[in-house]
Amino acid sequence: MTCALCSREARGFGIFNPALQRTDPRRFLERWVFCSMRCMEAFSKVMERLTGLQEGAVLDPSDLEIAAMRAALAPLGDYVASIGMERPLADYGKGEVLRLVEVVIDAYQAHMLIEHERLAATDRAFLEQRLAAQPLPVSGANSRIPF
Repeated sequence: MTCALCSREARGFGIFNPALQRTDPRRFLERWVFCSMRCMEAFSKVMERLTGLQEGAVLDPSDLEIAAMRAALAPLGDYVASIGMERPLADYGKGEVLRLVEVVIDAYQAHMLIEHERLAATDRAFLEQRLAAQPLPVSGANSRIPF
């Protein structure tokens, strides 16, 4: 079995859904195993956030999401200015509201995409630097990357 979080070999740590009765066959479908306490605790925190969302709690946005929301303000302001700042939102037609939603979502997603690509490039550069610093494997030695 592999760790539900990092896909390493599981080593005896596990979580199941205690809300299900012992006789419920779904109890075994919703069982996760982990390689370490660290992975199990990280998974538990993620599940707590997701469970909170299902109960109606609103999750706090991450710094990246807040930056994306702020990036959407300028295109939103431009669109509202183009159709008239003096008009209340209740006077917008269906097409105008849909365009407003599209402008905000496009700006938000564009910012998120740019930031994720930037973070991926940073991660890639870090990993390439780590690989370059590794000594070449001796023939017959373990060829696994030690990080």
